[in-house]
Order: sequence, then structure tokens, then C-alpha cells
Amino acid sequence: MKWYITKRLLMLIPVLLGASILVFSLIHLAPGDPARTIAGEHASIQTIERIQEKYGLNKPLPTQYWIWLKQALQGDFGRSIVSNEYVSKEIWHRFPNTVELTLLAMFIAIVVGVIAGIVSASRQYSFLDYGFMGVALFGVSMPVFWLGIMLMMIFGVYLRWFPIGGRISIMIPFTRITGFYLLDSVIAGNWEAFISALRHLILPAVALGTIPMATVARVTRSSMLEVLRQDFIRTERAKGLSERLVIYKHAVRNALIPVVTVIGLNFGLLLAGAILTETVFSWPGLGRYVVKAVQMRDYPAVQGCVLFFAFIFVIVNLITDIIYVYIDPRIKYQ
Repeated sequence: MKWYITKRLLMLIPVLLGASILVFSLIHLAPGDPARTIAGEHASIQTIERIQEKYGLNKPLPTQYWIWLKQALQGDFGRSIVSNEYVSKEIWHRFPNTVELTLLAMFIAIVVGVIAGIVSASRQYSFLDYGFMGVALFGVSMPVFWLGIMLMMIFGVYLRWFPIGGRISIMIPFTRITGFYLLDSVIAGNWEAFISALRHLILPAVALGTIPMATVARVTRSSMLEVLRQDFIRTERAKGLSERLVIYKHAVRNALIPVVTVIGLNFGLLLAGAILTETVFSWPGLGRYVVKAVQMRDYPAVQGCVLFFAFIFVIVNLITDIIYVYIDPRIKYQ
């Protein structure tokens, strides 16, 4: 296991290097000049040239990449062209917001999706089966931005149950400690802030978690049906065990491998930046930050975020592979 983990961590090097080259090439091939964007439409040529010299945009692309790569290896992604803040500081400031949103979205997706999949498989071709799978198909088909807007209109505008944007009410005093608003509220004993932060989380988390929830439900159902047809399940039933015990003690555990794979992939994707959801709900996370950086041609911000996303995705997949061993002891990594 130790050698497997070490090998996977070493594989980070070519993956991150390839991601850095790809994003550097694509961002510089995109139309538009960041110096002109910063200076303004009617800026003089001298002003644009000064900005290009300040940020090294007038140097050859290989030189720009080499300078940026050396800094990135030291954890320095450079300064944002737009805000002049360190990109690494901007990432760590927004990352807790994306983590909280992703955790709640995946919690909803896992709980609802796994339960729906198990019930559908144990009652195949029943009304519940068709109902759950119909909802799952609808969930997979819905665009996230459309669902987010519908949730805002129904529960935010008409019913006024939840706020439609932001992170916490500006009327509530709040002290940032770790960056995780729910955790910070608990540490400070500020329950009013905790409730406000949770209410702001619910709508974007539901919108973000709908597609993973539908995917988890469908994969759970498929995996459960495959396991329920195997010989050892028939043997357990022949022993006189109750159907509930057969399903929840024996079948579910053996059906979890593909489910964990889907959960790990979706968690990595969501954690890497829920761009549409964060944009629709004005959520101050990494996804929204990347959108603004792309619009403003903020090269250092885009490059730093994409490299950070690649690192997070690989780490999440490594953790998923390690979980396999604890679910099924028969799996061994050499």
C-alpha cells in the first residue's frame, strides 16, 4: 500500500506539469490582451507597454512559462493582474467556501442517491422504482444553471424561504477564523450566523448536488441489482435471513465499489470549482473567481487555479482508491 501511494504521488509530477503546459498554452492563445483590459479601451500605447513590462507580458512565451513554473514550484502562483494580490492568497481565501458548498452538495447527493438506489433495486419495477429513476433521469438532464435559477425564483423570490445569493447576511456580525463559515460560527458560539450561513448554503448545494445525486442513484441501483442476482445472496435467503438483513448487511457492502468510484469522481469535479452554481448564486468560491479571471484575461489567476484544481482532483482519486481496500479487503495494491 505504501509503495502504491508513493507511486501515485510521484505521478502527480507529470500530471501537474502537463496541466500547466496545457492551460498556459490555451490561455495565451485566447483572443484579447490583458494589458489592454487593465488599461482600458482608450489607453495610450505607452500605458499598455508599461503594464506589459510590469507583468512580463512582453517576454517570449517560453520565458514567461519558465518564470511562472519556477515560482509555482515554490507555491507562488504570482500576482493577479486585476487585483495585484497573490494568487495563492486569493485561492486559499475562497477555497473554504467551495469546500463547504461541495461537502453539503455531496452529502445530499450521497444520502438521497444511495437510499433511492437501494430502494429501487430492492423493489425493482415497482412504483417507487419508476418514480426514483424518473426523478434521477430528470436530475441528470437538467442544466445546473436552469435549476439554480428555478430554485431562486421559487424558494427565494416567491416563497422567501431562503436567500438567493451571497454567503451570509450582512446584518449579522461575523468573525472569520478558519474561513469555513459554519465552523467559525460554532467556534464563536454565534448561532445566528450559523443559521444564516446554513440558509445561504441550502439552495446552491441542492442545485449543485442534483446531478451527482441522480448519478449515484442510478449507479447504486445498477450495482445492487447485479449483486442481488449473485449466488451468495440466494444462499443467504435460503438460510432464512430476513430480506432487510440480506440487503443492508450483505448486498449493500458488495455493491459499494462502483458507487464509491462515482462519488469520488463527482466530489473531485465539484471541489475543483462549481463554476455555474457559484456564478448563478454569486457564491464567493473558486469557480466564480476563475470565471472573473477568464473574463479579465488574468493569466496568473487562471493558471494557478487550474493547477490547484488538477492537484485536488488527483488527491481525491487517490483517497477513493484507498477507500476501496476498506470496503473490500480482497482488493490489494502492489
